[in-house]
Amino acid sequence: MSDETTPICSAKGCRTAAVWVLAWNNPKLHTPERRKTWLACDEHREHLSQFLGVRGFLKDVVTLAEWESRPSAE
Repeated sequence: MSDETTPICSAKGCRTAAVWVLAWNNPKLHTPERRKTWLACDEHREHLSQFLGVRGFLKDVVTLAEWESRPSAE
């Protein structure tokens, strides 16, 4: 269950609380250091990772807690 402050999974139609952060980058659009993020629940982590991976976009998969504890890049 999630409320309005809980990050939710990025999978289409999923309303489950996110557990994972998938950091990605489209080299045709973004500078090499830029990281876009998708959030994933346990159920959708592999599917979303594969989607980004086959395109060569996936850079990192970490827990949401680990991602939030990283110093912000400025």
